[in-house]
Amino acid sequence: MKLLFELSGENVTLPFAELECIGTILDRRLQVAVVDCPDPAAVSRLAMTQVVLEYLGECEPTIPAFTALLRDLAPEPDNPFAGRAKKIHGGAQEINPCSQAAFERLIGTMISGDVSLSNPVIEYRAILSEDRCYFGRVLCHVERSLYDRRNPGRRSFFHPGVMMPRMARTLVNLSCAQTGQTLLDPFCGTGGTLIEAELLGVNAIGSDFDPRMVRGCQRNLPGAKLMLADATRLPVRTQSMETVVTDFPYGQSVCILKDTTMDKLYDASLAEIRRVLKPGGRAIVVTHRDISAIAENHLCLLQKHENRVHKSLTRRILTLRK
Repeated sequence: MKLLFELSGENVTLPFAELECIGTILDRRLQVAVVDCPDPAAVSRLAMTQVVLEYLGECEPTIPAFTALLRDLAPEPDNPFAGRAKKIHGGAQEINPCSQAAFERLIGTMISGDVSLSNPVIEYRAILSEDRCYFGRVLCHVERSLYDRRNPGRRSFFHPGVMMPRMARTLVNLSCAQTGQTLLDPFCGTGGTLIEAELLGVNAIGSDFDPRMVRGCQRNLPGAKLMLADATRLPVRTQSMETVVTDFPYGQSVCILKDTTMDKLYDASLAEIRRVLKPGGRAIVVTHRDISAIAENHLCLLQKHENRVHKSLTRRILTLRK
């Protein structure tokens, strides 16, 4: 099914990369993507999407072009509908002097049927971004509040610096982990990645070198499969994991072997990740600095992303494949 996605604007590249776990991107503009999605139900797993629509058509972001598009499509809703339009900031506004209200009025006047702005059953939406106007019927709004309810501060065990649920879910999605597959997090910490993986029906396994983290993770995710283990010597069979997702340690308070530098830890851990991954399996690794050169000694680098957390921390995210 051809779907239209209005994406989160908090990161430039991650929302598009996340879409790869559900389909093939056919077209993209700022905060907008058109995707061939074999299983529309899979959109429920996305964390960096705001609105999912059935793709109906596209045109230049002008009133005459949009008028012609609506005339050609001639939608005939059988329930009360509303028309919405959104201009993506930094996108179409310079080449399109018309207000988004004009596009909304066109939807209301050119589509035959009952208009209900207060309680519509159907919502049509025009999204203007860069040099295109995309038009679709809303299928769902992603319920971002669900991630807020899983805020790490509400868990039984909390540790400063943990990853927020939406980012943890995004990383699991970048790995393309599917229901029934096995995901390993060799630096599981408080268990945020494992929680998001389990919610998707993925078999999550975690390990950590710090006993306190293992105990705390067990409190946050009772029944989780956890190991107290050195990430450079995992008690895991060779080529037994479909995916690996982990946030490598950094800072002065992390628990690592004496006389081990961070570069040595990264190198040895990546070698071990390569060993446990099945051929073609993906690994998503997060660090506080770019370790691409180290990673490419062990795995194929597919993507690099950056996510600024605050002025002293920018997460570097690598998508790797065996």
